[in-house]
Formats: sequence, structure tokens, C-alpha cells
Amino acid sequence: MTERKNGGTPPWAAAVRQGQQNHRFDDSIVGHPPTVLSRVQRLASLPWLASWMQQLKSENKSIHTVRSYLISAKGLASATLPGEPNLSDSAIEHMNVQIMHKRIDPNNGRIDVWMQSLSHLAPSTVHARLAGATHLLKWLGYHIPDHIVRPKKGKHLPRPLEPDELTRLRAVAQISENPLANVVVTVLLQTGLRVSELCALDDRDVNVHTLSARVSSGKGDKDRMVMFSGSGAEVIGCWRRHRNGRRTCDRDAFLVNSRGNRLTSRNVQKLMDRLADDSDIPRSRLSPHTLRHNFATGLLNGGADIVSIQKLMGHTNITATRVYLDVTDPALREVYNRAQANELEELLSREREAGTEDVAEVETVEDADQISIDPAELA
Repeated sequence: MTERKNGGTPPWAAAVRQGQQNHRFDDSIVGHPPTVLSRVQRLASLPWLASWMQQLKSENKSIHTVRSYLISAKGLASATLPGEPNLSDSAIEHMNVQIMHKRIDPNNGRIDVWMQSLSHLAPSTVHARLAGATHLLKWLGYHIPDHIVRPKKGKHLPRPLEPDELTRLRAVAQISENPLANVVVTVLLQTGLRVSELCALDDRDVNVHTLSARVSSGKGDKDRMVMFSGSGAEVIGCWRRHRNGRRTCDRDAFLVNSRGNRLTSRNVQKLMDRLADDSDIPRSRLSPHTLRHNFATGLLNGGADIVSIQKLMGHTNITATRVYLDVTDPALREVYNRAQANELEELLSREREAGTEDVAEVETVEDADQISIDPAELA
């Protein structure tokens, strides 16, 4: 128990009256310094970075997520408060868990300094940085302060290729001198694989008899089955005959480059760039993920339900799949077409009615002209 002062009033009450409730209380007021959570207490003397990386590995975070979280953590830890010296990357990496726990206390202002350094970045990048910082803080027993405001992200719809662009791309891929062109484009369009999943495919995972392929350790370290058509199986068979005649260093890989090594994401994007040039499509419009968008919108236009599309695409959250409803919704298109047809029918009906009235008026005038009156009768 901390000793009461000011005539029996506890120290924390006086601190609240002075407005200190918005900041972390001094150790003398709280009665003890901040402590590391019991679950990481055993790691207190170990380097924080190696310990945290082990935690990320145990959660099956992808290499891309780990890379993004690492940038966030190092940025937050290296932010300096007024009067503090700048620390080298090596010094930060070799801090132990206890020192890091005290350094990134969210109430000491370091996270505010770090947030200011992110002000020039896009909202999506800021969200990614905050995701990494949130994970590190939670691991150490903290939470992101409520006063930290996340920038509002705009809503960007997927942009699949237009039908004429897709037709040109298919035609160019079929006649390309690069034997990888046709198989890469076909497999991406018929399976909806991510480029990392495509490159990680082993030859034994692709079965032309069942017209399916097994994706092992996809995003989120999840396995799933994808399907392709008979025409896709023919393209895969042609590729395999070429692959078997090529010197391969990685005999397990389904797709290998000209040197016999497993295809990489960079190899695939370079192939997309060349195909875009030959297809008269801007390079910015064509990527492996663009063909994944075409796969999803094609299924939706074909009448597939959103849950089936989610499973085929490997989305953990169906919210990621629902975005394609904003790109192409067959039910919404049908409602729109029906409304447009009704409006057009109503317009034509009004025009017909107006035309009938005009004809009646003309006939009345003609009848009046045909009436002959004898002037003598008027006399």
C-alpha cells in the first residue's frame, strides 16, 4: 500500500484532480513500476525481437505479414522523445523484453511521435503499420491508446479486365513463344490462385484426372482445393511435356523458369508486363491479382453463390468476397434492366397516346374542312 498524504487522501486521487488521469501515473503514485505480463516474464532478459518473432511464427503469420509487422515494430521502437539519443538498429534489436516493455509504454508519448512520422503515408499503409504496433503492444501487455485515430480508408473496388481485354490477353498467351504464358494465364483465370500460391504449387499437387489442384499452406497457412476445366487440363498437359524436356533444378515445382528453378512472383509479374504490351493493355491494368478478380467476377456472373466463391478463393472472411458484389451483381443487374425496361415501356406508351391524340385532332380538322355551306342558305 502506498502511504497516504494530504490528510489521508491517497496520492492517485490528488493526481486525478491535477489532470494526470490522461497520462500514466508516476511509479511513486502507483506504488510499483510497470511489470511485464506473467506469460512473457520468463523472457524478460532475452532479446525482444527474437522472442517476438517466435511468437509470430507460432501464430503462422505469413512472411509478408511478418515483414510488415517488423517494419512497424522497429519504427515504433526507434522513435525518439525530446532529449533522447538516437539508437542504432543493432541496439534496438538487442534490447531485452524488460527494457522494450518500458520503452514502448503507450503513455510515455513515443507512439504519438511515431504516428506523426506516418502522416505522409497512405491510409492503408498507416493501418498496416498500426496492425504491427498493436500486435507488439498486446504481446507486451499494452493496448493502443484511445486517442490514436486511424485514418479513414477509401473504398476501392477491384478492377478486372474488360471482356475485350481478356480476349486479347488469351489470344496473345496462346501464341506466345514463352511456354509459360499460356499455362500461367489459364491456371490463374480458372483457379483464382494468388501468385504466391501459384509459384508454390508442386507438380504432384496438380491432378488432371480429377481436374483439381491442392493448395498447401496458402494464405493463413490453410490448405484448400481448387478446380479447373478440361481445356485447362489440356494446357497443363502441354506444359508438362515441355517441362519434362527442360533441365530442372527443382524437380518438385510445377512451374519452372528457363533456368530450371521454381517460378517466383517477380517472374510472373515480368511475364504479365510482356503480355500486357503485346495485348495493348496498360501494364498497370494487368497483374496476377487482376486475373484473380476476373475469376471471381466470372463465377458471380455465372450464378455462383457468394459462399462457394469464398471457399474457392480461400478468403477467411466473407467480407473480402462480398466486395465483388459491388463490381457485378447479377440480381442487381436484373433489377436494373427490369426497371429500365419498365421506364422505356412507359415512355413509349405515353408517346403512343400522344400520337393518337394528334391523329384524332387532325381527323377533326379534316372533317371540318369537308363540310360545305351554301352562302344562299346563310342569306
